[in-house]
Amino acid sequence: MPSTLVHVALGGLVGAALLTSEFDVRAVVVVVAVTAFPDVDALAGLVLPGAHRSLFHSFLFPAVVCGLLLADTLRANSLLRTRYGTRGVRLAWVSLAAMVFGGILPDLFTNGVNAFYPAVDAFYTVDGKLLLSDQRGLVQTFVEVQPPAQAEPRPTTRTLHYSTPVDPNPGSEPENVERVAPVFQAGWELMLVLVSGLVVPFRLWDAGRR
Repeated sequence: MPSTLVHVALGGLVGAALLTSEFDVRAVVVVVAVTAFPDVDALAGLVLPGAHRSLFHSFLFPAVVCGLLLADTLRANSLLRTRYGTRGVRLAWVSLAAMVFGGILPDLFTNGVNAFYPAVDAFYTVDGKLLLSDQRGLVQTFVEVQPPAQAEPRPTTRTLHYSTPVDPNPGSEPENVERVAPVFQAGWELMLVLVSGLVVPFRLWDAGRR
């Protein structure tokens, strides 16, 4: 699964693309912090079994935040706009976008997330391939047109546990349990961090120069 570093790198790229004139060090810190926030549910898993990839990786969580932002920013006397101005409004929306695109979607497209928890307790993963063959035509495996007759039930918080450094195994841990913190588990993750590590500092330098 993508590490928090990979999530943060993608969040930084979202911020660099969407913050425009509001892009500076403070704004980047806010955006990447919000991007990393969904991984906090790994700590919640210590007291709520199955919380990791469920509690804050559910799309219902950003949907609620989006509703609150809309309810406030559409008001004439918006609390957010009154206190932080238009910069605060843009930063809030960009941070929300970064959390979805950088914090949740990478997990959905790799190992899966409990996308509609707690309304629906089921993990979903977007995985497959799309190719054009001169013999088979267009081939895609993202959507199963004819699902298996006896499809396996989707994993839930009761049947699936994602190993984390703070909670490697479900239940009590043996004394010599190995705690692994992933950094890069694929070449594309390293590439993404390198690209972000170049783009974000350049945007900061360019913003300061201007």
